[in-house]
Amino acid sequence: MSVDGEAVRPGAESGEADEPGWEVDPDDEWGVAVLTTVGRQLRLRREAAGLRAAEFGTAVGYGEDLVYKVEGGKRIPRQDYLARADEVLGADGLIAAAWEDVKKVRYPKTVRDIAKLEAQAAEVGVYVCNSISGLLQTPDHARALFQAAQPPYSPDDVERMVAARMARRSIFERRPAPSISFVLEEATLRREVGGTMVWRQQIEHLLEAGRFHNVTLQVMPTRTDAHPGVDGRIEVLKFPDGTAVGRSDGAFNGRPTSDPKQLRILELRYGSIRAQALAPRESLAFIERLLLGET
Repeated sequence: MSVDGEAVRPGAESGEADEPGWEVDPDDEWGVAVLTTVGRQLRLRREAAGLRAAEFGTAVGYGEDLVYKVEGGKRIPRQDYLARADEVLGADGLIAAAWEDVKKVRYPKTVRDIAKLEAQAAEVGVYVCNSISGLLQTPDHARALFQAAQPPYSPDDVERMVAARMARRSIFERRPAPSISFVLEEATLRREVGGTMVWRQQIEHLLEAGRFHNVTLQVMPTRTDAHPGVDGRIEVLKFPDGTAVGRSDGAFNGRPTSDPKQLRILELRYGSIRAQALAPRESLAFIERLLLGET
């Protein structure tokens, strides 16, 4: 998954995507540790209750295979699985409470790392070439994008990725509020992702976000000359202590960088993009006209 939260396909080859629960990334050490601990506790309590895996699965409404995977730390259980397990095993809320830890690892590690950085940043600057930034997407817009992927994601993976993307929007609720700027391509605003109603809701959401005192939206007109963002996404995060992290699809192999020289290059590119885009007030007016069908 990328800096903007574009999805990877966890367990896509396993053929198990239709089962309740999610695949765990084996490279996510913290996530594996959490799930291993929760799984071990579930197994010990099940065995102490004298229940076979198949019997326990029937009692909680899930298959025997999933029970073994959850207990082995190979599968991320959903909240209702833990709630039912707690009831069946008479754990007095102890198993259900494990959801507080499990829910933190249900998103891929890269998304958690991104969200952590965004949660600490004092300034965020984002340009995305081919889509609306994930931070600005509505759930239905994000869902339509994921559903359009080929080969297709399973419905379960789609919902997982939508939830991960929506979790990043907590940046708008932070106090003190960070300064956030976006540059959006006109073409991405015109694309009716998900159909007319979903598109209208997305445009209305952009207008709402653009009126936040700490958010600046700018539109890059389609009828304009080439600019430094044609290679893809650029994101620059600046922190209160003066440090920064940046990434660009067209530079440094697309990897995040904190090198001062490379950051200056990204800041120069992002600044050039902002200078070439419509001014913030003009951009909001453009989006309003687009919603009214006047452009």
